[in-house]
Amino acid sequence: MKSIVVIPTYNERGNIEKIISAVLTAAPEIHILIVDDNSPDGTSGLVETMMLTDQRIKLLKRAGKLGLGTAYCEGFRLALDWGYEYIMEMDADFSHNPDDIPRFLEELKTNDVVIGSRYSNGVNVVNWPLRRLILSYGANLYTRIITGMPIKDATGGFKGFRAEVLKKIDFSQIHSNGYAFQIEMNYRLWKAGAKMKEIPIVFIDRTSGTSKMSRSIVYEAVFLVWKMKFMFMFK
Repeated sequence: MKSIVVIPTYNERGNIEKIISAVLTAAPEIHILIVDDNSPDGTSGLVETMMLTDQRIKLLKRAGKLGLGTAYCEGFRLALDWGYEYIMEMDADFSHNPDDIPRFLEELKTNDVVIGSRYSNGVNVVNWPLRRLILSYGANLYTRIITGMPIKDATGGFKGFRAEVLKKIDFSQIHSNGYAFQIEMNYRLWKAGAKMKEIPIVFIDRTSGTSKMSRSIVYEAVFLVWKMKFMFMFK
C-alpha cells in the first residue's frame, strides 16, 4: 500500500537528517513529507539537499510558525491529493521510534486508525520529570471521562490513518494545536465510526532541540474536550 509519514518541523536542524534516514531505513517503502514552519535554523534547506538524491522525501514550506495542528492538516490534505492510502504522523525529535513504523503499517491493514499509546500497557515514558508525566496521564484520564472516548492515550502524536477515514474529516473546521489537535482528531474520527486500535510504544523525551510544550497548549486541551462534547451533543 502507498504510504507516507507527515513530520512537522520548527528548528529541528539537529534532528532532521537523522530522523529522515532512520525512517527510510526502518520502512524503505514509505515516503516522507516534512512540513516546515519557516525554521530560522535552516531545517528546510537540509531537507531540500536530501531531496536531490531521494525521491521519497517531500517538503512543504510554510510562511511562518503557524502551529502543529494546521501543519498536520495541510500535510494530510496533500497526502490525500497525492493518492496515499496509509498516512502516518510522528515527531521529528526521536521521541517516537522509527522502528515502530512497520507495526503501524501492518495494523492499518485491519484498522482505520492506529494510535501509538504510552499508556495502553502500563506507563511507557522515558526521561520525563514526574510533574509532566502526571500532567500527561491526568490529561488523558480527564479526556476519557469527559468525552467517553475508549482511548487511553488521546494526546499522543504517533499515529496512522487509512485514507478513507481521513477523507471524512473537514480539516477547515479544525483550529486546535498541540495536545488539543490530537484529542480533536481522535474524537472526530471516533464519532465518524472509525475502527481504532492502540498499540503500545515507548516514548523517549527529546535529547536534542527544544520542547514546544507551553502552558497555553495545556489550557487549550482542557477546554477543547468540553467544546467537542457539546458540539456533538447539539449538532
